[in-house]
Amino acid sequence: MARHLITSAIPYINGIKHLGNLVGSQLPADLFARYLRGRGHEVMFICATDEHGTPAELAAAKAGKDVADYCAEMHDVQAEIARGFRLSFDHFGRSSSAQNRALTQHFARVLAENGLIREVTEKQMYSVADGRFLPDRYIEGTCPNCGYESARGDQCDNCTKQLDPVDLINPHSVISGSTELEMRETKHLFLRQSAMKDKLADWIDSKADWPVLTTSIAKKWLNDGDGLQDRGITRDLSWGVPAQFDGAPWKGMEGKVFYVWFDAPIEYIAATQEWADKSGGDWARWWRTDKGAEDVTYTQFMGKDNVPFHTLSFPATILGSDEPWKLVDYIKSFNYLNYDGGQFSTSRGRGVFMDQALEILPSDYWRWWLLSHAPESADSEFTWENFQTSVNKDLADVLGNFVSRITKFTRSKFGEALPEGGTWGEREEALIAELTTRVREYERHMDDKEVRKAATELRAIWVAGNEYLQSAAPWTVFKTEPEQAAAQARLALNLIRLYAVLSAPFIPDATDTMLAAMQTEDRSWPTDVRAALEALPAGHAFTTPEVLFRKIADEEREDWQVRFAGKRE
Repeated sequence: MARHLITSAIPYINGIKHLGNLVGSQLPADLFARYLRGRGHEVMFICATDEHGTPAELAAAKAGKDVADYCAEMHDVQAEIARGFRLSFDHFGRSSSAQNRALTQHFARVLAENGLIREVTEKQMYSVADGRFLPDRYIEGTCPNCGYESARGDQCDNCTKQLDPVDLINPHSVISGSTELEMRETKHLFLRQSAMKDKLADWIDSKADWPVLTTSIAKKWLNDGDGLQDRGITRDLSWGVPAQFDGAPWKGMEGKVFYVWFDAPIEYIAATQEWADKSGGDWARWWRTDKGAEDVTYTQFMGKDNVPFHTLSFPATILGSDEPWKLVDYIKSFNYLNYDGGQFSTSRGRGVFMDQALEILPSDYWRWWLLSHAPESADSEFTWENFQTSVNKDLADVLGNFVSRITKFTRSKFGEALPEGGTWGEREEALIAELTTRVREYERHMDDKEVRKAATELRAIWVAGNEYLQSAAPWTVFKTEPEQAAAQARLALNLIRLYAVLSAPFIPDATDTMLAAMQTEDRSWPTDVRAALEALPAGHAFTTPEVLFRKIADEEREDWQVRFAGKRE
Protein backbone atom coordinates (compact mmCIF):
# COMPACT_ATOMS: atom_id res chain seq x y z
CA MET A 1 0.00 0.00 0.00
CA ALA A 2 1.42 3.36 -1.07
CA ARG A 3 0.76 6.74 0.53
CA HIS A 4 -0.54 9.62 -1.61
CA LEU A 5 -0.94 13.29 -0.74
CA ILE A 6 -3.31 15.10 -3.11
CA THR A 7 -4.14 18.80 -3.22
CA SER A 8 -6.29 20.80 -5.60
CA ALA A 9 -6.10 24.53 -6.22
CA ILE A 10 -7.94 26.30 -3.43
CA PRO A 11 -10.89 28.42 -4.60
CA TYR A 12 -11.30 32.07 -3.72
CA ILE A 13 -13.89 32.73 -1.06
CA ASN A 14 -15.71 35.42 -3.06
CA GLY A 15 -18.64 33.60 -4.56
CA ILE A 16 -19.68 30.26 -6.00
CA LYS A 17 -17.48 28.85 -8.75
CA HIS A 18 -18.48 27.74 -12.24
CA LEU A 19 -18.04 24.35 -13.85
CA GLY A 20 -14.75 25.38 -15.42
CA ASN A 21 -13.25 25.96 -11.98
CA LEU A 22 -14.55 22.57 -10.86
CA VAL A 23 -13.06 20.55 -13.72
CA GLY A 24 -9.80 22.49 -13.60
CA SER A 25 -8.74 21.26 -10.18
CA GLN A 26 -11.09 19.85 -7.55
CA LEU A 27 -12.96 17.29 -9.65
CA PRO A 28 -9.98 15.52 -11.28
CA ALA A 29 -8.23 15.56 -7.91
CA ASP A 30 -11.26 13.82 -6.41
CA LEU A 31 -11.25 11.31 -9.28
CA PHE A 32 -7.64 10.41 -8.54
CA ALA A 33 -8.19 10.26 -4.77
CA ARG A 34 -11.18 7.95 -5.13
CA TYR A 35 -9.30 5.71 -7.54
CA LEU A 36 -6.30 5.37 -5.25
CA ARG A 37 -8.50 4.62 -2.25
CA GLY A 38 -10.30 1.99 -4.35
CA ARG A 39 -6.95 0.35 -5.06
CA GLY A 40 -6.27 0.17 -1.33
CA HIS A 41 -3.78 3.03 -0.99
CA GLU A 42 -3.63 5.50 1.90
CA VAL A 43 -4.73 8.94 0.71
CA MET A 44 -4.73 12.44 2.21
CA PHE A 45 -6.85 14.72 0.01
CA ILE A 46 -6.67 18.37 1.05
CA CYS A 47 -8.38 21.54 -0.14
CA ALA A 48 -9.46 24.84 1.45
CA THR A 49 -10.97 28.22 0.77
CA ASP A 50 -8.59 31.06 -0.12
CA GLU A 51 -9.89 33.82 2.13
CA HIS A 52 -7.40 36.69 2.18
CA GLY A 53 -6.83 39.71 0.01
CA THR A 54 -8.93 42.33 -1.70
CA PRO A 55 -11.43 39.90 -3.31
CA ALA A 56 -12.69 38.92 0.13
CA GLU A 57 -12.76 42.52 1.37
CA LEU A 58 -14.75 43.75 -1.62
CA ALA A 59 -17.18 40.84 -1.63
CA ALA A 60 -17.85 41.33 2.08
CA ALA A 61 -18.40 45.06 1.61
CA LYS A 62 -20.80 44.40 -1.25
CA ALA A 63 -22.71 41.97 0.96
CA GLY A 64 -22.72 44.46 3.81
CA LYS A 65 -20.93 42.07 6.16
CA ASP A 66 -17.82 41.96 8.28
CA VAL A 67 -15.12 40.27 6.22
CA ALA A 68 -14.45 37.52 8.80
CA ASP A 69 -18.15 36.74 9.06
CA TYR A 70 -18.51 36.76 5.29
CA CYS A 71 -15.61 34.32 4.87
CA ALA A 72 -16.99 31.95 7.51
CA GLU A 73 -20.38 31.98 5.81
CA MET A 74 -18.98 31.43 2.32
CA HIS A 75 -16.71 28.65 3.51
CA ASP A 76 -19.79 26.78 4.70
CA VAL A 77 -21.51 27.44 1.36
CA GLN A 78 -18.56 26.17 -0.66
CA ALA A 79 -18.14 23.15 1.62
CA GLU A 80 -21.80 22.22 1.14
CA ILE A 81 -21.54 22.51 -2.64
CA ALA A 82 -18.39 20.37 -2.55
CA ARG A 83 -20.35 17.71 -0.67
CA GLY A 84 -23.07 18.01 -3.31
CA PHE A 85 -20.53 17.12 -6.00
CA ARG A 86 -19.24 14.29 -3.77
CA LEU A 87 -15.76 15.80 -3.48
CA SER A 88 -14.12 13.46 -0.97
CA PHE A 89 -11.75 15.83 0.82
CA ASP A 90 -10.18 14.48 3.97
CA HIS A 91 -10.29 18.08 5.09
CA PHE A 92 -11.61 21.30 3.54
CA GLY A 93 -9.74 24.00 5.40
CA ARG A 94 -9.54 27.79 5.57
CA SER A 95 -6.54 29.95 4.78
CA SER A 96 -7.65 32.31 7.58
CA SER A 97 -7.01 29.58 10.15
CA ALA A 98 -4.71 30.06 13.12
CA GLN A 99 -2.55 27.25 11.75
CA ASN A 100 -1.99 29.05 8.47
CA ARG A 101 -1.27 32.34 10.19
CA ALA A 102 1.45 30.74 12.33
CA LEU A 103 2.94 28.71 9.49
CA THR A 104 3.01 31.65 7.05
CA GLN A 105 4.81 33.81 9.59
CA HIS A 106 7.19 30.93 10.28
CA PHE A 107 8.15 30.60 6.61
CA ALA A 108 8.65 34.36 6.29
CA ARG A 109 10.97 34.33 9.31
CA VAL A 110 13.16 31.44 8.14
CA LEU A 111 13.33 32.84 4.60
CA ALA A 112 14.51 36.15 6.06
CA GLU A 113 17.09 34.36 8.20
CA ASN A 114 18.34 32.62 5.05
CA GLY A 115 18.76 35.95 3.26
CA LEU A 116 15.89 35.34 0.85
CA ILE A 117 13.69 38.29 1.81
CA ARG A 118 14.57 41.89 1.14
CA GLU A 119 12.80 45.14 1.83
CA VAL A 120 11.95 47.22 -1.19
CA THR A 121 10.75 50.79 -1.27
CA GLU A 122 8.75 51.15 -4.42
CA LYS A 123 5.97 53.08 -6.00
CA GLN A 124 2.63 51.38 -6.38
CA MET A 125 -0.63 52.30 -7.98
CA TYR A 126 -2.84 54.38 -5.73
CA SER A 127 -6.44 55.06 -6.66
CA VAL A 128 -7.40 58.56 -5.66
CA ALA A 129 -11.08 57.77 -6.17
CA ASP A 130 -10.91 54.65 -3.98
CA GLY A 131 -8.56 56.20 -1.42
CA ARG A 132 -6.31 53.14 -1.31
CA PHE A 133 -3.40 51.31 -2.86
CA LEU A 134 -4.67 48.85 -5.41
CA PRO A 135 -3.48 45.23 -5.36
CA ASP A 136 -2.21 44.06 -8.73
CA ARG A 137 -5.34 42.05 -9.47
CA TYR A 138 -7.52 45.11 -9.03
CA ILE A 139 -5.87 47.03 -11.79
CA GLU A 140 -6.79 46.09 -15.34
CA GLY A 141 -5.71 47.35 -18.70
CA THR A 142 -4.35 46.27 -22.07
CA CYS A 143 -1.52 43.75 -22.08
CA PRO A 144 1.61 45.23 -23.70
CA ASN A 145 2.63 41.78 -24.88
CA CYS A 146 -0.47 40.44 -26.65
CA GLY A 147 -2.98 43.30 -26.64
CA TYR A 148 -5.53 41.52 -24.44
CA GLU A 149 -7.77 44.29 -23.06
CA SER A 150 -8.58 42.71 -19.69
CA ALA A 151 -5.09 41.90 -18.44
CA ARG A 152 -4.60 42.18 -14.68
CA GLY A 153 -1.81 44.03 -12.94
CA ASP A 154 0.02 40.82 -12.03
CA GLN A 155 -0.57 38.61 -15.04
CA CYS A 156 -2.22 38.43 -18.44
CA ASP A 157 -4.64 35.50 -18.48
CA ASN A 158 -4.49 35.44 -22.27
CA CYS A 159 -0.72 35.00 -22.79
CA THR A 160 0.20 34.20 -19.12
CA LYS A 161 2.94 36.84 -19.14
CA GLN A 162 3.90 38.09 -15.68
CA LEU A 163 3.19 41.82 -15.42
CA ASP A 164 3.46 44.79 -13.12
CA PRO A 165 0.62 47.34 -13.03
CA VAL A 166 2.83 50.00 -14.61
CA ASP A 167 3.24 47.75 -17.66
CA LEU A 168 -0.46 47.96 -18.51
CA ILE A 169 -1.73 50.26 -21.22
CA ASN A 170 -4.67 52.43 -20.15
CA PRO A 171 -4.94 50.97 -16.62
CA HIS A 172 -8.04 51.48 -14.51
CA SER A 173 -9.33 50.52 -11.07
CA VAL A 174 -11.45 47.38 -11.06
CA ILE A 175 -13.16 48.67 -7.92
CA SER A 176 -14.46 51.99 -9.25
CA GLY A 177 -13.42 52.01 -12.90
CA SER A 178 -11.49 55.19 -12.23
CA THR A 179 -8.43 55.98 -14.36
CA GLU A 180 -7.30 58.53 -11.78
CA LEU A 181 -4.36 56.43 -10.70
CA GLU A 182 -1.00 57.64 -9.50
CA MET A 183 2.18 56.10 -8.25
CA ARG A 184 2.87 56.54 -4.55
CA GLU A 185 5.77 55.32 -2.46
CA THR A 186 5.37 52.34 -0.12
CA LYS A 187 7.65 49.70 1.39
CA HIS A 188 7.21 45.92 1.04
CA LEU A 189 8.92 42.58 1.58
CA PHE A 190 10.10 40.72 -1.50
CA LEU A 191 10.91 37.03 -1.85
CA ARG A 192 14.23 36.78 -3.66
CA GLN A 193 13.07 34.27 -6.25
CA SER A 194 15.94 35.31 -8.51
CA ALA A 195 18.41 33.88 -5.98
CA MET A 196 16.59 30.55 -6.26
CA LYS A 197 16.51 30.41 -10.06
CA ASP A 198 19.19 27.76 -10.59
CA LYS A 199 17.85 25.53 -7.85
CA LEU A 200 14.30 25.85 -9.21
CA ALA A 201 15.48 25.19 -12.77
CA ASP A 202 17.29 22.01 -11.70
CA TRP A 203 14.22 20.86 -9.78
CA ILE A 204 11.88 21.49 -12.71
CA ASP A 205 14.28 19.77 -15.13
CA SER A 206 14.21 16.69 -12.91
CA LYS A 207 10.45 16.33 -13.50
CA ALA A 208 10.62 14.68 -16.89
CA ASP A 209 7.20 13.07 -16.45
CA TRP A 210 5.29 16.31 -15.91
CA PRO A 211 2.68 17.33 -18.51
CA VAL A 212 3.99 19.58 -21.28
CA LEU A 213 1.48 22.26 -20.24
CA THR A 214 2.96 22.39 -16.74
CA THR A 215 6.64 22.51 -17.68
CA SER A 216 6.17 24.90 -20.61
CA ILE A 217 4.46 27.48 -18.40
CA ALA A 218 7.03 27.06 -15.63
CA LYS A 219 9.99 27.47 -17.99
CA LYS A 220 8.38 30.43 -19.70
CA TRP A 221 8.16 32.27 -16.38
CA LEU A 222 11.64 31.08 -15.43
CA ASN A 223 13.40 32.23 -18.59
CA ASP A 224 11.33 34.90 -20.35
CA GLY A 225 12.83 38.37 -20.59
CA ASP A 226 15.08 39.04 -17.64
CA GLY A 227 14.23 35.69 -16.09
CA LEU A 228 12.68 34.91 -12.76
CA GLN A 229 11.89 38.08 -10.84
CA ASP A 230 11.76 38.75 -7.12
CA ARG A 231 8.17 38.82 -5.94
CA GLY A 232 6.46 41.09 -3.43
CA ILE A 233 4.99 39.08 -0.57
CA THR A 234 3.25 41.87 1.39
CA ARG A 235 0.37 44.20 0.59
CA ASP A 236 -1.18 47.35 2.01
CA LEU A 237 -4.35 45.67 3.25
CA SER A 238 -6.08 45.07 6.56
CA TRP A 239 -7.42 41.54 5.93
CA GLY A 240 -4.82 38.79 5.84
CA VAL A 241 -1.95 37.25 7.76
CA PRO A 242 -0.21 40.13 9.56
CA ALA A 243 3.38 40.78 8.53
CA GLN A 244 4.84 39.87 11.89
CA PHE A 245 8.19 38.52 13.06
CA ASP A 246 8.23 36.40 16.22
CA GLY A 247 4.82 37.73 17.26
CA ALA A 248 5.69 41.40 16.85
CA PRO A 249 5.12 43.65 13.81
CA TRP A 250 7.91 43.35 11.27
CA LYS A 251 9.83 46.59 11.61
CA GLY A 252 8.75 48.96 8.89
CA MET A 253 5.85 46.69 7.86
CA GLU A 254 3.31 47.82 10.43
CA GLY A 255 -0.26 47.50 9.19
CA LYS A 256 0.68 45.29 6.23
CA VAL A 257 -0.31 41.69 5.54
CA PHE A 258 1.31 38.92 3.58
CA TYR A 259 0.31 38.67 -0.06
CA VAL A 260 -2.44 36.13 -0.65
CA TRP A 261 -0.28 34.22 -3.13
CA PHE A 262 2.36 33.76 -0.43
CA ASP A 263 0.06 32.40 2.27
CA ALA A 264 -2.48 30.51 0.12
CA PRO A 265 -0.27 27.55 -0.95
CA ILE A 266 1.07 27.28 2.61
CA GLU A 267 -2.54 26.51 3.56
CA TYR A 268 -2.09 23.02 2.05
CA ILE A 269 0.19 22.23 4.97
CA ALA A 270 -1.88 24.23 7.45
CA ALA A 271 -5.11 22.50 6.38
CA THR A 272 -3.48 19.16 7.10
CA GLN A 273 -2.61 20.53 10.53
CA GLU A 274 -6.27 21.57 10.90
CA TRP A 275 -7.26 17.99 10.03
CA ALA A 276 -4.80 16.62 12.59
CA ASP A 277 -6.09 18.93 15.31
CA LYS A 278 -9.65 17.69 14.72
CA SER A 279 -8.91 14.01 14.12
CA GLY A 280 -5.90 13.39 16.30
CA GLY A 281 -3.95 12.33 13.22
CA ASP A 282 -0.31 12.99 12.42
CA TRP A 283 0.08 15.80 9.87
CA ALA A 284 3.89 15.67 9.89
CA ARG A 285 4.05 12.22 8.28
CA TRP A 286 2.47 13.81 5.18
CA TRP A 287 4.60 16.95 5.00
CA ARG A 288 7.91 16.51 6.85
CA THR A 289 10.49 14.29 5.19
CA ASP A 290 12.15 13.83 8.58
CA LYS A 291 8.86 12.48 9.96
CA GLY A 292 7.94 9.89 7.31
CA ALA A 293 6.86 12.01 4.32
CA GLU A 294 9.79 10.78 2.24
CA ASP A 295 7.55 7.80 1.35
CA VAL A 296 4.67 10.03 0.21
CA THR A 297 3.83 10.74 -3.44
CA TYR A 298 2.48 14.28 -3.66
CA THR A 299 0.25 15.26 -6.62
CA GLN A 300 -1.26 18.70 -7.23
CA PHE A 301 -4.18 19.47 -9.57
CA MET A 302 -4.79 22.98 -10.93
CA GLY A 303 -5.76 25.17 -13.86
CA LYS A 304 -2.97 26.56 -16.01
CA ASP A 305 -3.30 30.04 -14.48
CA ASN A 306 -2.09 28.65 -11.14
CA VAL A 307 0.92 26.80 -12.55
CA PRO A 308 3.53 29.61 -12.16
CA PHE A 309 2.86 29.97 -8.46
CA HIS A 310 3.02 26.22 -7.79
CA THR A 311 6.09 25.52 -9.93
CA LEU A 312 8.09 28.59 -8.85
CA SER A 313 6.81 30.74 -5.97
CA PHE A 314 5.63 28.03 -3.57
CA PRO A 315 8.62 25.75 -4.31
CA ALA A 316 10.91 28.77 -3.74
CA THR A 317 9.32 29.13 -0.31
CA ILE A 318 9.79 25.44 0.49
CA LEU A 319 13.30 25.10 -0.92
CA GLY A 320 14.37 28.45 0.48
CA SER A 321 13.43 27.45 4.01
CA ASP A 322 16.14 24.74 4.06
CA GLU A 323 13.74 22.72 6.19
CA PRO A 324 12.66 19.12 5.44
CA TRP A 325 9.31 19.87 3.81
CA LYS A 326 7.73 17.63 1.18
CA LEU A 327 7.88 19.04 -2.36
CA VAL A 328 5.32 18.19 -5.00
CA ASP A 329 6.14 15.17 -7.17
CA TYR A 330 3.65 15.73 -9.99
CA ILE A 331 1.58 18.73 -11.10
CA LYS A 332 -1.41 17.92 -13.27
CA SER A 333 -2.50 21.12 -14.98
CA PHE A 334 -5.56 21.82 -17.10
CA ASN A 335 -6.52 24.25 -19.81
CA TYR A 336 -9.77 26.22 -19.68
CA LEU A 337 -13.33 25.04 -20.09
CA ASN A 338 -15.27 27.56 -22.15
CA TYR A 339 -19.03 27.94 -22.27
CA ASP A 340 -21.05 27.57 -25.45
CA GLY A 341 -18.94 29.67 -27.80
CA GLY A 342 -17.62 32.08 -25.17
CA GLN A 343 -16.48 32.28 -21.58
CA PHE A 344 -18.19 31.77 -18.26
CA SER A 345 -19.07 35.16 -16.76
CA THR A 346 -20.28 35.84 -13.24
CA SER A 347 -21.18 39.45 -13.98
CA ARG A 348 -23.21 38.56 -17.05
CA GLY A 349 -24.77 35.42 -15.55
CA ARG A 350 -23.37 33.42 -18.43
CA GLY A 351 -22.80 29.71 -17.93
CA VAL A 352 -23.63 27.14 -15.28
CA PHE A 353 -22.30 27.61 -11.77
CA MET A 354 -21.86 24.79 -9.29
CA ASP A 355 -24.96 25.46 -7.18
CA GLN A 356 -27.13 25.87 -10.28
CA ALA A 357 -25.86 22.63 -11.76
CA LEU A 358 -26.93 20.66 -8.69
CA GLU A 359 -30.39 22.23 -8.84
CA ILE A 360 -30.84 20.87 -12.36
CA LEU A 361 -29.41 17.36 -12.19
CA PRO A 362 -27.62 15.08 -9.70
CA SER A 363 -23.85 15.35 -9.47
CA ASP A 364 -23.03 12.17 -11.40
CA TYR A 365 -24.40 13.66 -14.63
CA TRP A 366 -22.02 16.61 -14.32
CA ARG A 367 -19.08 14.58 -13.04
CA TRP A 368 -19.26 12.24 -16.03
CA TRP A 369 -19.48 14.95 -18.67
CA LEU A 370 -16.82 17.19 -17.14
CA LEU A 371 -14.29 14.42 -16.60
CA SER A 372 -14.88 12.74 -19.95
CA HIS A 373 -14.37 16.16 -21.61
CA ALA A 374 -11.63 17.46 -19.31
CA PRO A 375 -9.51 20.21 -20.96
CA GLU A 376 -6.21 18.36 -20.78
CA SER A 377 -4.40 18.91 -24.09
CA ALA A 378 -6.32 22.04 -25.11
CA ASP A 379 -9.22 24.24 -24.04
CA SER A 380 -12.56 22.45 -24.26
CA GLU A 381 -16.09 23.76 -24.58
CA PHE A 382 -19.33 23.01 -22.81
CA THR A 383 -22.36 22.94 -25.07
CA TRP A 384 -25.82 21.80 -24.07
CA GLU A 385 -26.12 19.61 -27.17
CA ASN A 386 -22.92 17.75 -26.29
CA PHE A 387 -23.95 17.43 -22.66
CA GLN A 388 -27.34 16.00 -23.61
CA THR A 389 -25.80 13.55 -26.07
CA SER A 390 -23.20 12.34 -23.59
CA VAL A 391 -25.69 11.82 -20.77
CA ASN A 392 -28.25 10.11 -22.96
CA LYS A 393 -25.86 7.83 -24.83
CA ASP A 394 -23.13 7.07 -22.28
CA LEU A 395 -25.00 7.03 -19.00
CA ALA A 396 -28.60 6.17 -19.97
CA ASP A 397 -28.22 4.04 -23.11
CA VAL A 398 -25.02 2.19 -22.24
CA LEU A 399 -24.63 1.82 -18.46
CA GLY A 400 -28.20 2.42 -17.33
CA ASN A 401 -29.70 0.24 -20.04
CA PHE A 402 -27.38 -2.66 -19.18
CA VAL A 403 -28.34 -2.59 -15.49
CA SER A 404 -32.03 -2.32 -16.29
CA ARG A 405 -32.14 -5.07 -18.93
CA ILE A 406 -30.35 -7.78 -17.01
CA THR A 407 -31.98 -7.17 -13.62
CA LYS A 408 -35.48 -7.09 -15.13
CA PHE A 409 -34.86 -10.17 -17.27
CA THR A 410 -33.45 -12.20 -14.39
CA ARG A 411 -36.25 -11.20 -12.05
CA SER A 412 -38.90 -12.17 -14.58
CA LYS A 413 -37.39 -15.61 -15.38
CA PHE A 414 -35.54 -16.68 -12.23
CA GLY A 415 -36.63 -14.37 -9.39
CA GLU A 416 -34.54 -11.89 -7.44
CA ALA A 417 -31.52 -14.08 -6.79
CA LEU A 418 -28.59 -15.02 -8.98
CA PRO A 419 -29.71 -18.21 -10.77
CA GLU A 420 -27.91 -21.54 -10.58
CA GLY A 421 -26.76 -23.80 -13.38
CA GLY A 422 -24.94 -23.63 -16.70
CA THR A 423 -21.32 -23.09 -17.58
CA TRP A 424 -19.28 -20.48 -19.40
CA GLY A 425 -18.39 -21.00 -23.03
CA GLU A 426 -16.30 -19.29 -25.71
CA ARG A 427 -18.39 -16.12 -25.63
CA GLU A 428 -17.85 -15.69 -21.91
CA GLU A 429 -14.13 -16.46 -22.15
CA ALA A 430 -13.78 -13.84 -24.90
CA LEU A 431 -15.54 -11.29 -22.71
CA ILE A 432 -13.25 -12.06 -19.76
CA ALA A 433 -10.19 -11.66 -21.99
CA GLU A 434 -11.43 -8.33 -23.36
CA LEU A 435 -12.36 -7.00 -19.95
CA THR A 436 -9.02 -8.04 -18.48
CA THR A 437 -7.20 -6.08 -21.17
CA ARG A 438 -9.47 -3.06 -20.80
CA VAL A 439 -9.34 -2.97 -16.99
CA ARG A 440 -5.53 -2.98 -17.11
CA GLU A 441 -5.63 -0.12 -19.64
CA TYR A 442 -8.10 1.77 -17.46
CA GLU A 443 -5.73 1.37 -14.51
CA ARG A 444 -2.79 2.61 -16.59
CA HIS A 445 -4.64 5.74 -17.66
CA MET A 446 -5.78 6.44 -14.11
CA ASP A 447 -2.29 5.91 -12.72
CA ASP A 448 -1.00 8.37 -15.34
CA LYS A 449 -3.75 10.91 -14.52
CA GLU A 450 -4.99 10.75 -18.12
CA VAL A 451 -8.56 11.66 -17.32
CA ARG A 452 -10.22 11.61 -20.75
CA LYS A 453 -8.49 8.39 -21.80
CA ALA A 454 -9.61 6.74 -18.56
CA ALA A 455 -13.20 7.84 -19.20
CA THR A 456 -13.05 6.48 -22.75
CA GLU A 457 -11.78 3.12 -21.50
CA LEU A 458 -14.43 2.95 -18.79
CA ARG A 459 -17.16 3.56 -21.34
CA ALA A 460 -15.67 0.81 -23.52
CA ILE A 461 -15.89 -1.55 -20.53
CA TRP A 462 -19.59 -0.68 -20.19
CA VAL A 463 -20.09 -1.21 -23.92
CA ALA A 464 -18.45 -4.66 -23.74
CA GLY A 465 -21.13 -5.80 -21.32
CA ASN A 466 -23.91 -4.52 -23.54
CA GLU A 467 -22.42 -6.23 -26.58
CA TYR A 468 -22.09 -9.47 -24.65
CA LEU A 469 -25.69 -9.29 -23.51
CA GLN A 470 -26.91 -8.54 -27.01
CA SER A 471 -24.85 -11.37 -28.49
CA ALA A 472 -25.65 -13.95 -25.80
CA ALA A 473 -29.37 -13.02 -25.82
CA PRO A 474 -30.28 -14.96 -22.64
CA TRP A 475 -33.96 -14.11 -23.21
CA THR A 476 -33.81 -16.28 -26.35
CA VAL A 477 -31.52 -18.95 -24.90
CA PHE A 478 -33.92 -19.32 -21.95
CA LYS A 479 -36.56 -20.83 -24.23
CA THR A 480 -34.42 -23.89 -25.02
CA GLU A 481 -31.50 -23.89 -22.55
CA PRO A 482 -32.64 -22.27 -19.31
CA GLU A 483 -29.53 -23.38 -17.40
CA GLN A 484 -27.27 -21.72 -19.98
CA ALA A 485 -29.37 -18.56 -19.75
CA ALA A 486 -28.90 -18.75 -15.98
CA ALA A 487 -25.11 -18.80 -16.37
CA GLN A 488 -25.26 -15.80 -18.69
CA ALA A 489 -27.50 -13.87 -16.31
CA ARG A 490 -25.26 -14.74 -13.35
CA LEU A 491 -22.21 -13.37 -15.16
CA ALA A 492 -24.05 -10.24 -16.27
CA LEU A 493 -25.28 -9.51 -12.74
CA ASN A 494 -21.72 -9.84 -11.50
CA LEU A 495 -20.80 -7.32 -14.18
CA ILE A 496 -22.98 -4.78 -12.37
CA ARG A 497 -20.83 -5.11 -9.26
CA LEU A 498 -17.68 -4.88 -11.40
CA TYR A 499 -19.00 -1.76 -13.11
CA ALA A 500 -19.88 -0.23 -9.75
CA VAL A 501 -16.33 -0.68 -8.47
CA LEU A 502 -14.63 0.60 -11.63
CA SER A 503 -17.03 3.53 -12.03
CA ALA A 504 -16.77 4.77 -8.43
CA PRO A 505 -14.15 7.46 -9.14
CA PHE A 506 -16.34 8.97 -11.87
CA ILE A 507 -19.93 8.45 -10.71
CA PRO A 508 -19.95 7.57 -7.00
CA ASP A 509 -23.71 7.88 -6.46
CA ALA A 510 -24.45 5.46 -9.29
CA THR A 511 -21.89 3.12 -7.76
CA ASP A 512 -23.79 3.17 -4.47
CA THR A 513 -27.04 2.47 -6.29
CA MET A 514 -25.59 -0.47 -8.23
CA LEU A 515 -24.01 -2.02 -5.13
CA ALA A 516 -27.25 -1.58 -3.20
CA ALA A 517 -29.16 -3.29 -6.01
CA MET A 518 -26.73 -6.20 -5.90
CA GLN A 519 -27.04 -6.20 -2.09
CA THR A 520 -23.30 -6.17 -1.52
CA GLU A 521 -20.75 -3.90 0.08
CA ASP A 522 -17.89 -5.65 -1.70
CA ARG A 523 -15.81 -2.91 -3.33
CA SER A 524 -12.70 -5.04 -3.85
CA TRP A 525 -10.72 -3.99 -6.90
CA PRO A 526 -10.78 -6.48 -9.82
CA THR A 527 -7.15 -7.56 -9.87
CA ASP A 528 -8.51 -10.80 -11.35
CA VAL A 529 -11.46 -10.16 -13.66
CA ARG A 530 -12.48 -13.80 -13.77
CA ALA A 531 -12.69 -13.93 -9.99
CA ALA A 532 -14.59 -10.63 -9.95
CA LEU A 533 -17.23 -12.13 -12.25
CA GLU A 534 -17.74 -14.96 -9.76
CA ALA A 535 -17.78 -12.77 -6.65
CA LEU A 536 -21.57 -12.99 -6.20
CA PRO A 537 -22.58 -16.69 -6.13
CA ALA A 538 -25.75 -18.37 -7.22
CA GLY A 539 -28.51 -17.72 -4.71
CA HIS A 540 -27.24 -14.24 -3.82
CA ALA A 541 -30.19 -11.86 -3.68
CA PHE A 542 -30.50 -8.69 -5.75
CA THR A 543 -33.10 -6.02 -6.43
CA THR A 544 -34.08 -4.20 -9.58
CA PRO A 545 -33.15 -0.53 -9.18
CA GLU A 546 -35.09 2.44 -10.40
CA VAL A 547 -33.79 4.13 -13.55
CA LEU A 548 -30.06 4.62 -13.00
CA PHE A 549 -29.84 7.62 -15.33
CA ARG A 550 -32.73 9.41 -16.97
CA LYS A 551 -32.47 10.95 -20.39
CA ILE A 552 -32.43 14.70 -20.94
CA ALA A 553 -35.34 15.82 -23.10
CA ASP A 554 -34.92 18.32 -25.94
CA GLU A 555 -37.32 20.69 -24.18
CA GLU A 556 -35.16 20.71 -21.06
CA ARG A 557 -32.00 21.34 -23.04
CA GLU A 558 -33.58 24.25 -24.90
CA ASP A 559 -34.83 25.76 -21.64
CA TRP A 560 -31.37 25.55 -20.04
CA GLN A 561 -29.73 27.07 -23.10
CA VAL A 562 -31.91 30.16 -22.74
CA ARG A 563 -31.72 30.27 -18.94
CA PHE A 564 -27.92 30.30 -18.78
CA ALA A 565 -27.15 32.33 -21.90
CA GLY A 566 -26.49 35.43 -19.80
CA LYS A 567 -26.97 39.08 -20.58
CA ARG A 568 -25.80 40.56 -23.84
CA GLU A 569 -22.97 43.09 -23.82
